[in-house]
Amino acid sequence: MGPVPSRRHSSYDEIDTPADMRRDAAVVARALRLGPPSLEYDDYPREVVKREIAVDEAAARLADALHLHLD
Repeated sequence: MGPVPSRRHSSYDEIDTPADMRRDAAVVARALRLGPPSLEYDDYPREVVKREIAVDEAAARLADALHLHLD
């Protein structure tokens, strides 16, 4: 059996300070006032450019070792 801690852990030990909680609440309140994102089709671009994903040499060697084929 391990050593017994000298002090018990309280559920209140992890609570932020009142100033931090007030700041967090203000951020949430501002975000809620913005409203939800639009679900309208016209609000989104029709052509979205896909990012280029580069596979470096180390990843290619690892894939080859695992018999994965990244072409």
